[in-house]
Amino acid sequence: MEAGADALPDVPRRVVSMNLCTDQLAMLLAAPGQLLSVSHLAADPRGSAMANEAAGYRINHGLAEEIWLMRPDLVIAGSFSARATVDMLRRLGVPVVVMDAAHGLAEIPARLREMGAALGREDAAEAAVADFDARLIALRDEVTNRPRAALYYANGYTSGDRTLAGEIIATAGFANIAAEAGLPSGGHLPLEVLAMADPQAIISGRPYPGASRSEEILDHPVIRALRDDAVGAVLTDRDWVCGTPFVLRAIEDMRDTRRRMEAE
Repeated sequence: MEAGADALPDVPRRVVSMNLCTDQLAMLLAAPGQLLSVSHLAADPRGSAMANEAAGYRINHGLAEEIWLMRPDLVIAGSFSARATVDMLRRLGVPVVVMDAAHGLAEIPARLREMGAALGREDAAEAAVADFDARLIALRDEVTNRPRAALYYANGYTSGDRTLAGEIIATAGFANIAAEAGLPSGGHLPLEVLAMADPQAIISGRPYPGASRSEEILDHPVIRALRDDAVGAVLTDRDWVCGTPFVLRAIEDMRDTRRRMEAE
């Protein structure tokens, strides 16, 4: 968490979040009436696990002017938030906390605690961490023969074991073929390599409305042929995109997919 030289209020009462992932952490932990505004992405059900909850807050678009007019005593941004907005708000004297994204399951408790500290809600954060840890343990199965799975996205990108998505499928009991392809951290996976690997499950992102050439590869005949022989599991993107407790739903969905494969 990057707080810079900001003088943070002990218990902020007018908090604005301007990042999808911090939006959700803040909504999970904030006291009633403490959180004033979340980003417009939090209200989009395609990418937000808390779109319904976001309807109860004012929406911002990450612009310094609109956030300044809300008179916040704390702004929470992500490391990928617009730097110009963060810098402008700080020059105007608004305290800003910048939180890094969680890149693995082990980082989620740390992000909960960071948000709890920023909001003065440490007890709520510790309760959320305890619940997350207990539920994660309950989702882990002893798996002797892990089905081989491929994470495959737009532009032929794959995620390796050293990513949040990779840890989700590993915890659910799958083996990630990215490691076999020499991509432990992810990268471009050629169709030929994917076809030769012949995974038992192909996990791909849900296409967004509209025509995107980057997503055309997901409709390639090779992918369709592999899906005919494998399990085609479509990601519930909103549960996978941020390092929040909602990744537990993604793990549970993938664990149930593996169990169905084993029963066939």
